[in-house]
Amino acid sequence: MSELGQLLKKARKERGITLDDLQESTKIRKRYLEAIEEGNYNVLPGNFYARAFIRSYAEAVDLDPNEVLKLYRADVPEPPVETKAEPPRRRRKKPRNTQKMNRWLSALLFISFPLLILAVIYYFRFNGYFGLRIGDTPADDPLPLTDRIAAEEQVEMPASPAETLQPEPEPEPEPEPEPVISLLKSEGIVDYYLLSGASGLVVTIEVTGDRCWMAIRKDDENGEFVEANLTMKNGEKREWTFDGGAFFHFGRANAIKVTVNGLEINVGDTANPRKVQIELASERADHAANVGA
Repeated sequence: MSELGQLLKKARKERGITLDDLQESTKIRKRYLEAIEEGNYNVLPGNFYARAFIRSYAEAVDLDPNEVLKLYRADVPEPPVETKAEPPRRRRKKPRNTQKMNRWLSALLFISFPLLILAVIYYFRFNGYFGLRIGDTPADDPLPLTDRIAAEEQVEMPASPAETLQPEPEPEPEPEPEPVISLLKSEGIVDYYLLSGASGLVVTIEVTGDRCWMAIRKDDENGEFVEANLTMKNGEKREWTFDGGAFFHFGRANAIKVTVNGLEINVGDTANPRKVQIELASERADHAANVGA
């Protein structure tokens, strides 16, 4: 039996707690509790769960879980943390050089403007707006030049189609949907939630009790660790942002307040461990579409 197992077993017996009582309060199987007392850590389902079980055991018998975990780390050192290589940075695109283009446009406008004036004069000249039309003679024209110009000025020109068209009003943007979180099911100490009306998770945890140990993963229980071994004290408050789902393991559920995108969820009113799985409705819809395809 290891020094850690002797310490936990002694504290349990001094408080008159049986293994069956401890199994009921911590929700940890009796054979795992016996393995911890005997130092048979190979029976436990992995190093993460071993630390979580030992922490819950220590809290149940009123021992400092951090001091107890130091004994466990002395028996079983933690594996080295893998470092991730940073992705290569993208080169920023250089701004386009528009100075040359502006000079070319200025030169084009300078040449086009006199040509446009000449074209207008040519059009009106050969359509009879200045003097007589080509081939006409004074004898052929029934009205004097001044009377004909006055008569032509009185003719109302029809409105162009561009003047009669009214611009279509721009459609008003649709309001963004409000986030809604709902409890799908509970299995044992695990609660499954679904968040709709949001493209990501913003989870805020505030410790309202003495203290609380927790572990946080991306996506689900098998996802990548965000916080592997975090203890927050009374009054502490932290926030995490996720692009997809997230998984939380709390050592003492009644010591914390959890809000998801501004919506508070109930994680329990007892000092027992609790797990919470949160999934995005948009991810579930994409998954269903891929399966259907």
